[in-house]
Amino acid sequence: MALLISFPGENQAMFWILFLLLTALCLQAGNSAGSNRVNTFGVNQPALLSGVQGGSIEIPFSFYFSEELTKDPQMTILWRWKNFHGEFIYNSSSGFIHEHFKNRLVLNWTQPQTSGVLTILGLKKKDQTVYFCRVRLKTIKYMETVQSIDGTQITITHAVRTITKSPSIVTSAVTMTGLEDTEDQRNPSLVNLGAITGVVVATAVLITPVYVMLIFLWWKERPAD
Repeated sequence: MALLISFPGENQAMFWILFLLLTALCLQAGNSAGSNRVNTFGVNQPALLSGVQGGSIEIPFSFYFSEELTKDPQMTILWRWKNFHGEFIYNSSSGFIHEHFKNRLVLNWTQPQTSGVLTILGLKKKDQTVYFCRVRLKTIKYMETVQSIDGTQITITHAVRTITKSPSIVTSAVTMTGLEDTEDQRNPSLVNLGAITGVVVATAVLITPVYVMLIFLWWKERPAD
């Protein structure tokens, strides 16, 4: 049932003008209050990070709020992966760690700090996705919860392998090269011995016929018995 109020001409027009102005002011005040409430609590993360497969990577984060905290703010840091509503992979309050990240997640943060670092160890190819930090804390008015909207995209690259030759292989190559360079060269002592042997043989060949001739002449000229 509507309440009808009758005003004379100009007064009625003035009433509607004031009514519309008051309605606009109320809507604007409501929107401003809602905007301020959203902007007083948030989480900051880098948009993109890159790591090497098998190595580690650090995801820094920070958060802010304007409301006064209770004596026990019950701060909790949670992490999700893949998408904004993805699976939780870490919970600082319960100590929960996703099976895929067992013994590979380390959170460097303690209450009441408003910043910290999540470290992922032993990076795997499957770790290449988006990670979202979620913060929960208790103020004197509310139990607040907020999460990064865009998160941090992690890119995983393959490690570059460098092939180094074994020193023994290099030494063998050098040794073989030395042998190839010297295989046609003779030992000087062996050369000298061969030369001396040749001279002795040649001398024996020349002297032997002379001695044979002398012995023959001596035997021929000896007195007969």
